[in-house]
Amino acid sequence: MATETTAGVTESKSLHAWEAGGARSAEALTAWVSARLAAHESSLASLLAVEGERTPENSLLLYDTAIQHLSLAGAQAGILNSVAADSQERARRVLRPINMLPGLPGYGLFEGTTESGVPYAVVDLMGRVFMNGTNDPFHAVNDLLKGIKARVIVVDFHAEATSEKIAMGWHLDGRVTAVLGTHTHIPTADERVLPGGTAYQTDVGMSGPYDSVIGVEKELVLNRFLTGMPGKFEAAKGNPKMCAALVSCDPVTGRASRIQRIMLGE
Repeated sequence: MATETTAGVTESKSLHAWEAGGARSAEALTAWVSARLAAHESSLASLLAVEGERTPENSLLLYDTAIQHLSLAGAQAGILNSVAADSQERARRVLRPINMLPGLPGYGLFEGTTESGVPYAVVDLMGRVFMNGTNDPFHAVNDLLKGIKARVIVVDFHAEATSEKIAMGWHLDGRVTAVLGTHTHIPTADERVLPGGTAYQTDVGMSGPYDSVIGVEKELVLNRFLTGMPGKFEAAKGNPKMCAALVSCDPVTGRASRIQRIMLGE
């Protein structure tokens, strides 16, 4: 979160974006995102967290390149992948949910310091309602927060149920900087700063092709609904957009002062 002074108030900014649908490679998408961030107010952010649910074949090999591209936007990048756990050693900043079942490889927490010296933490958490393979996210995040010293904490909550996401926002209000929902692809219009100083949005929304059915070629999805027959899904390409949430906060207390919903098109 690069510190800046706005109307006499020192603020920090972080940007959370979500890549889904696999319409572009991680390298191409991040180059595309960087070009738009450079011309947008969010280029002032120095902590950029990207949730990469459906990168091509869930390949993590491209993330070093992705980080380089995102850095061009003036941002430090915490690159998240909420559904891919890989047994090989990968970049430490590639995360999977902290509340996955015991014994699985990977990390759910990345801690770092921005170029301006602000300590931060990025947490990846997954819901349980309508989803499998996870432990209780509420108790898991309680345990995790006990060991985090940074005051600026961004939580990516990858969950299906709106009620579970809203409950997590209230559960963490005043204890983290932001709770930002992902997974359901459609950006929600409920962004707000909760009374305790936590920025919240139920779903940040998909960065990917919007002439699609949540990132998939619409004809293939329609065929499944109309016939009931399975078929191979392919990533769509039309009408790409980037969705993100821009959060302003106090770098000392970690309390959010503003959250802005963003959708950028070509």
